[in-house]
Amino acid sequence: MSKVLIIGAGGVGQVVVHKCAQNPEVFSEIMLASRTKSKCDKIASQIESKYAQKIQTASVDADYPENVVKLLQSFKPELVINVALPYQDLAIMDACLECKVNYMDTANYEPKDVAKFEYKWQWAYQERYKQAKIMALLGCGFDPGVTNVFTAYMKKHYFNKMQMVDIADCNAGSHGKAFATNFNPEINIREITQNGRYYENGAWKEIPGMSVHKPIYYPEVGDKESYLLFHEELESLVKHFPEIERIRFWMTFSEQYLTHLRVLENVGMTRIDPVKFQGMDIIPLEFLKALLPEPASLGENYSGKTCIGVQIEGLDKNNQSAKKFIYNVCDHAESFKETGTQAVSYTTGVPVMIGAMMMLTGKWKGTGVFNVEQFDPDPFMEKLNIHGLPWKETTF
Repeated sequence: MSKVLIIGAGGVGQVVVHKCAQNPEVFSEIMLASRTKSKCDKIASQIESKYAQKIQTASVDADYPENVVKLLQSFKPELVINVALPYQDLAIMDACLECKVNYMDTANYEPKDVAKFEYKWQWAYQERYKQAKIMALLGCGFDPGVTNVFTAYMKKHYFNKMQMVDIADCNAGSHGKAFATNFNPEINIREITQNGRYYENGAWKEIPGMSVHKPIYYPEVGDKESYLLFHEELESLVKHFPEIERIRFWMTFSEQYLTHLRVLENVGMTRIDPVKFQGMDIIPLEFLKALLPEPASLGENYSGKTCIGVQIEGLDKNNQSAKKFIYNVCDHAESFKETGTQAVSYTTGVPVMIGAMMMLTGKWKGTGVFNVEQFDPDPFMEKLNIHGLPWKETTF
């Protein structure tokens, strides 16, 4: 029985609260906090009507550690679940350090003024978290998160040596909007407009954004054109599985989405540097975010499925050549029926709850800063099947 503080009331936060409320034997007290308390109150009302369970809500500006510290001191949680913006990771980690509270998140820290996706800032907390005898679990969504666990599971059960790893993420759903992003528009667009990067033969290789693509077959979905991007799990997987010779990340985009994105880039709407407008500094991407649909609002009319998994080539336990594809397929309409969100939020939020469950029940424990692939994958994999994200294996 544990108290948890969830920071962030977007689509992912909504899923996390729903899934925690479904497991009161682990999550006995829940507080949901966000800069906008009315968002928290709306989710709390859903939880009370659906599960007859009351959760507390609060307003917090997580840009500043002192604000989070005050909330931690009053609520006294055992764990902080950070599903806010990546810019806020370090402020929340600082607050947890001061109050000696365990921490977890879904995405690595990035500075607000430059799109850099690296773990170095958070890995730098290792000794301080050890000395405080607390634990930080980084990147426990789907990708990163489940994809890391999938890789660890394959290594444990099938491969003596993993040589080639491809993480493949397909959203074959349709939300009916001309242009929208499935998670925070600011983060989503920053991520996909950067140069692509992948790791091969001991070195990182950089390519122009969206310049490398190929069709990939996704079970239950079919062949979809997939684009090579950089994603943070590549960095941690290379660190913890140095045997990997090449690792890449692929994501699907519709032609309509790419056309809109190219136009927005060409007219400067994806810029993250300040622009003078009527005597004021504005960030074009932040303004664009205000115009686009809220990702949490997309669920109602969303149809289709996601398919996300990991393809691995290497040597099996008998040192024979082997290929495995381990993946999950998630239905947008089913996700909405359960939590009122689309499948992209659902596939991120469910692993957050499971990771928190692993920490609170002692299945995953330690002092310091960890990525999910550093722990035993088996109990996490078991919970995926139970809590809404069943996985399958095949060859490719």
